Amino acid sequence: MRTQRSLNRFYMAVLIGLFSVFFSTTMAAEKKKGAQEVPVQVVPVEKKMVSDQISLIGTTEPIAQSTVAAEVSGIVQFFPVREGRFVKKGALLVRLKSTDLKLRLKRAKAGREKIRLNLQLAKKELARVGRLKDLNSISEKKYDEAFYRHRSLQQEVMELEAEIELLNYEIKQKKVVAPFSGFISKEHTQVGEWINPGGPVVTLVDLGRVRVTVDVPERYAIMLSLKREAKVIIRSISSRFLIGRIDALLPMGNPDARTFPVRINLPNPDLQIKGGMEAIVRFNLNRSRGALLLPKDAVVTAGNSKLVFSVKDGKAFPVTIKILGYYEGSVAIEGNLKAGDLVVIRGNERLQPGQQVKVVES
Repeated sequence: MRTQRSLNRFYMAVLIGLFSVFFSTTMAAEKKKGAQEVPVQVVPVEKKMVSDQISLIGTTEPIAQSTVAAEVSGIVQFFPVREGRFVKKGALLVRLKSTDLKLRLKRAKAGREKIRLNLQLAKKELARVGRLKDLNSISEKKYDEAFYRHRSLQQEVMELEAEIELLNYEIKQKKVVAPFSGFISKEHTQVGEWINPGGPVVTLVDLGRVRVTVDVPERYAIMLSLKREAKVIIRSISSRFLIGRIDALLPMGNPDARTFPVRINLPNPDLQIKGGMEAIVRFNLNRSRGALLLPKDAVVTAGNSKLVFSVKDGKAFPVTIKILGYYEGSVAIEGNLKAGDLVVIRGNERLQPGQQVKVVES
């Protein structure tokens, strides 16, 4: 019995020893693993002169917007368009009833043919009396009567042709077509309604060309210039910047708010931007200052904070920064950094404070 207990104690001691060796080996491996260097790419922080920037809220609107009107009066016979629909240039918007004009046109054409027949007879009569006049076989008065009758019929034909041309024009104007491609934003009439000359038919907007209007405080408005680039974000569509240019600096401001309207033209090839959307516009002012610059890829978002990893003595340390502006692919920042400090631009996603890193070439 005593021998069996001794054997049991011996086996237990062996097991504890083996477990201790295994645990020590595992811990050493983990420690070694934690000490492995992480490959990263770095760039030096630069200090350069950059333009001051401001960000303001504006509103989008179509550049081309028109209340399309009828040139002639009439009753609406056909109205094929609806609000929100897209129409191409030249598409029919409304057709007015033109029965009376067509009847007048028919009568005018018949009258013209009748006068043309009379004109042919008058022409023959003028030729006949002309020959008799040359033979002194007819009085001057008879010749003058034939001559002026011929001239009078010629004038009547010209008047009827002018009337026919006018009727054709008015009949054509009974159809109102889209002056440009765009969306119907509002209907101003319906089938059966009477439209006066100049009466509105629809409001048409062209979203292929849009602009943003921003009320800029006067202290900044004097530091903007025409054709200068502006960056626009419409957050309801995308978080990426759209590049526009200042198209107008309106000379009349709001005397109460001391702001001046500034308009920025934007491309809108896919027609996603609608009128009335909120837009954040970032302007570069005509004023420069020195600032620390680093690539956008160096910035890491941590909650509501922005930080970069600075590399010193082979280790990466996080540095909280404040972004002052965006310039091409770089950002201007302020923080506990100086020109020449190395910051990580690749491999910074999973770095831990104080982690050992190995700088590699791009």
